[in-house]
Amino acid sequence: MAENYTDPSGNTEAFRAFVNPEAAPAETASRTGLIVAAAVVAVLLLALATWLAFG
Repeated sequence: MAENYTDPSGNTEAFRAFVNPEAAPAETASRTGLIVAAAVVAVLLLALATWLAFG
């Protein structure tokens, strides 16, 4: 194998990211919503535990 071999999969991935620039932010948006929902559930569970302990 030659030393100046370039992996074609790296070029393909870069090209797909160039063609579809809106694909990446959509994934981060759904993850942000998941994190917010998990935080809300955690706060509600903590409030429920506190209410049961001191209620």
